[in-house]
Amino acid sequence: MRALTPEETRNERVIRTLYSLAEAKSKDTPKFVSMFADGGYFNDEAAGKKYYGNDIGITVDVYATAFPDMHRELYQLYFMDDVVVVELSLNGTHKGDLVLPAGTIPPTGKEMHTPCCDVFHVNKDGKVVSFDCYVAVPILLEQIGVFMNLQAAFRR
Repeated sequence: MRALTPEETRNERVIRTLYSLAEAKSKDTPKFVSMFADGGYFNDEAAGKKYYGNDIGITVDVYATAFPDMHRELYQLYFMDDVVVVELSLNGTHKGDLVLPAGTIPPTGKEMHTPCCDVFHVNKDGKVVSFDCYVAVPILLEQIGVFMNLQAAFRR
């Protein structure tokens, strides 16, 4: 395994801090948003939504509400210049409303341990320019017990 460059080491610190700010125990949405560059964005691939400005924090709040014990387990981080790719899982117990673009799933009380892959671009100032999130939504929905009856699960 090669040694990280100083920029890659800084980028790792930035990304680990960003995840820390989204954890249930240490959630700080305004600080999370402040780690993005002007014009930077969070792209929720599964939902087909891209967020800019203060809206970047919406998904942090949505997941913290739905999974008040939300924790991200980081498995592997890969670095190449200004790009950081992270393999991780989203973990928590579904105790609050999960607000999705198609509707709201009321709490099921079930745990999730959902695979996810995130791709970040970090600028030379240590700000996130882009965050593309690829959550395995079918696995998440199966784990919380609504996948086979998704339409019945939505509250409109």
